[in-house]
Amino acid sequence: MKIRNILFIAVLVISFVSCKDKKKNGHTAPDDTYSLETDDIENSEIEKEVEVPQIKVEVASKSGSQVSGTVVFTEINNVVKMMAEFENLKPNTVHAIHLHDTADCSSHDAKSSGGHWNPTSNKHGKWGDDQGYHRGDIGNFTADENGKATVTFETDEWCISCQDTTRTINGRGIIIHQGQDDFKTQPTGDAGTRIACGALL
Repeated sequence: MKIRNILFIAVLVISFVSCKDKKKNGHTAPDDTYSLETDDIENSEIEKEVEVPQIKVEVASKSGSQVSGTVVFTEINNVVKMMAEFENLKPNTVHAIHLHDTADCSSHDAKSSGGHWNPTSNKHGKWGDDQGYHRGDIGNFTADENGKATVTFETDEWCISCQDTTRTINGRGIIIHQGQDDFKTQPTGDAGTRIACGALL
């Protein structure tokens, strides 16, 4: 009986020493292994900043007006969003806003920006009209009683970062007109004098 007890104790001692040796030789417990794997995953994850294509435009007054403003174009997931803020407009008045062919606002009347941007050679019309519209036919907006306005617009028919000449807005001009677009008169919408211009560069 005593021999059995001695053998049993000897086996326990050998097992204990063996476990300690394994730890010394680099073998780790399950909890330690999990900790190391987690650290490896965290170290392998590198956060990369994604640069969002954007164009910011300062709008200058033309044709003797005092209109000014800022327009920001941002492209996210192949959709371009436009956010514009204008001031010194005629209060409570409807104005047309279009993209024009070139980013040239050098002339006093902004006619240096050319006609409406129309890379698909469609007739002028309201955006989304089945009968056709220009890629630059943004539409109309109304100034408030203080002559200020905020205009938002978005579309997947424009781009900033692509090389498609029928979609890229780079190199265009943005024009504010004195009057409203009637969406009928060809090819301008009879929106009147160009009272502000900004270059998309």
